[in-house]
Amino acid sequence: MATDVLLVFLKDPRPGAAKTRLAAALGPEAAALLYRVLAEEEVARTAPLGGEYERLFCFAPADARAAIEAWFPGETLVPQEGAGLGERMASAFQTAFDRGASRVAIVGTDVPWVGRETVAAAFAALDAADVVLGPAQDGGYYLLALQRPCPGLFAEIAWSTPDVLAATEARARELGLAVVRLGVLRDIDTLDDVRAERARLFALLHGRPELRAALDRALAAS
Repeated sequence: MATDVLLVFLKDPRPGAAKTRLAAALGPEAAALLYRVLAEEEVARTAPLGGEYERLFCFAPADARAAIEAWFPGETLVPQEGAGLGERMASAFQTAFDRGASRVAIVGTDVPWVGRETVAAAFAALDAADVVLGPAQDGGYYLLALQRPCPGLFAEIAWSTPDVLAATEARARELGLAVVRLGVLRDIDTLDDVRAERARLFALLHGRPELRAALDRALAAS
């Protein structure tokens, strides 16, 4: 395994299970399609060049392996394991380190602006820090990188709240870990996110006129 490993957290884009906060406005099928587009863009942008790092695709739910293999053929797939998001991330980090990685980063798949340059910056920042965080506009984070397993970093965090980033940094301080932040990026979870990133987002949807129309209708009605 490469020295550096990027964990890509993704889910099967099933209607009703993907982008649920947008599904009420867009409908479950359009919300799932939007998630598919976001994930495909981020996967493309984070594709490593010249063996600079390896990727593991950590998928959910557990019965989605065949669907994920068809979606991203040839990638190394690992099922997400754990009762909650914190456990699943801690388990994925442990898996990568157990496979021989010396530095590991994790990203979700709803921030299509994350690219291989972002990942490279995170790994480089680990030369002077124990933890690297990519802050998201909503108070969470779009990337986390570690130079060793640290399951305690994921304990007692109220996931899916505006306090995730601050709580993670507080946990890091308690554990004596040095933290470096990358630049702030916005993920696409709500209509406010769509409105704020409309120009960049719609540029990704030039081949999806029906999805652009659904988003425009939802924005006009909100």
